[in-house]
Amino acid sequence: MPKVALVTGSNKGIGFAIVRSLCQQYNGDVFLSGRDAGRGTAAVQSLSSEGLKPLFQQLDIDDPESVRAARDFFLEKYGGLDVLINNAGIAFKNADTTPFGTQAEVTLKTNFFATRDMCNEFLPIIKPGGRVVNVSSVMSSIALNRCSPELQARFRSNDITEEELVGLMERFVQEAQAGAHSQGGWPDTAYGVSKTGLTVLSRIHARKLRHERPADQILLNACCPGWVRTDMAGPNATKSPDEGAITPVYLALLPAGAGEPHGQFVMDKKVHPW
Repeated sequence: MPKVALVTGSNKGIGFAIVRSLCQQYNGDVFLSGRDAGRGTAAVQSLSSEGLKPLFQQLDIDDPESVRAARDFFLEKYGGLDVLINNAGIAFKNADTTPFGTQAEVTLKTNFFATRDMCNEFLPIIKPGGRVVNVSSVMSSIALNRCSPELQARFRSNDITEEELVGLMERFVQEAQAGAHSQGGWPDTAYGVSKTGLTVLSRIHARKLRHERPADQILLNACCPGWVRTDMAGPNATKSPDEGAITPVYLALLPAGAGEPHGQFVMDKKVHPW
């Protein structure tokens, strides 16, 4: 049975560049995925014209039924998944006038809660020797340092549970909607908090994998692709999408038998202290 890799939110931007790089380097089937079948198929055709052979899977991470359908597809066709790169994410522009409470709810819905759903549906079908990469952001680290000392202590602790983390993310949204997030010890960045949550979730899931499936040698990490020229980050960013793909792809292709990095936050292929 061929090996198989899935990249979420990959019909454009960093995700598209990750698929291109995997098609060039990965010895297995590579699935580009996105909410919109038309845009996804066009993206696949674009890579096909470069001589690459990605496949397409419709997947909207905000839709639990779509997530489960994709999981069932990979289970049925491949017996599971070897590489999962959770790249799908959203961000409001700095100039956006949408109320902060709404930005918090919408941003965390996709970047934290939907990505968590992806992990909870797909981690059980990750095969031994599998690799999971959560595309976070340096903003997760910046936002962490702007949290209250109490929140920082919880987010950095090695005993925080997934339930506690979910509760804290829900509390941020509620306090943001009430205009009370600053008093609650939170920074003024919904995107940053969503990515703090994702990095902490990665640490929790890595710990769980080591505890529950120690023999399977699955490596799971969060990473920052860098500041990349995409629709999200704008034209002034310092890296091209192909440069942004380097660290996620490096983590996806960690050699068989490697024990590290695992449960880490990685930037420019280097582990950064959390």
